[in-house]
Amino acid sequence: MPYAQVNGQNLYYEDSGGDGPAVVFSHGLLMDGSMFEPQVAALKSHHRCIVWDERGHGRTATDTCAPFTYYDSANDLAALLAHLGVRRAVLAGMSQGGYLSLRCALTHPALVRALILIDTQAMLEDPTQMPHHQALLEDWTRNGLSDANAGVIESIILGDGWSGAAAWRAKWKQTQVVNLLQCFTTLAMRDDISARIPEVTVPALVVHGEADKAIDLSRAMAMVKALPNVQLVTVPGAGHAANLTHPEVVNPSIAQFLQGLNDS
Repeated sequence: MPYAQVNGQNLYYEDSGGDGPAVVFSHGLLMDGSMFEPQVAALKSHHRCIVWDERGHGRTATDTCAPFTYYDSANDLAALLAHLGVRRAVLAGMSQGGYLSLRCALTHPALVRALILIDTQAMLEDPTQMPHHQALLEDWTRNGLSDANAGVIESIILGDGWSGAAAWRAKWKQTQVVNLLQCFTTLAMRDDISARIPEVTVPALVVHGEADKAIDLSRAMAMVKALPNVQLVTVPGAGHAANLTHPEVVNPSIAQFLQGLNDS
């Protein structure tokens, strides 16, 4: 299995290879790189598609997880691309993956050809939701992930009744507490970068599920208003992981955006 020993980490990644423009996909909290399988399948014939597992997640996770920020994750991404010989890429990030992709655009601008921001935001978490997240986290770390709480997470991330949810519930139940605690701490303690969004001048595509329970559409709209060069696609009926649950809408939008970059 491919791992990159970079930036003090051992990052698991998958690379479709090829000579096409590179697109690197960064996943959300509690997810892993496999959440982009629908996008890789649709795009790999014309683009070099790279997915990776971030700190504390998937095959990158270990039995220790030192404190880190999304700026560290942005540096991980930059180091991974250097390891792969990629000088410039489109950064596609979902939720947490968007947080680190935006920070990579701010700290490594020469690396970024464009951004695809899926169900993400520049703001902090909604303070009205944090007590509920904290209560669920405390119960999970003390008692393991109950079926009831797994159902809550499923509803938040995947929406209700999505056919592929069982596999993700099984993954969540295998999450080690040390990784869970640090990754939630990183989420909760991140900085608000709203004021810096106008600095991100590369083309950006914002994709957002209209039924996203984790990040309300209004928060994405605030980011859209601040980005100088942006397109917006809303996905009817989609929740937080719109790319995974509604690829029939998301994939053509991404393909059209990428084609526009190639033509420019």
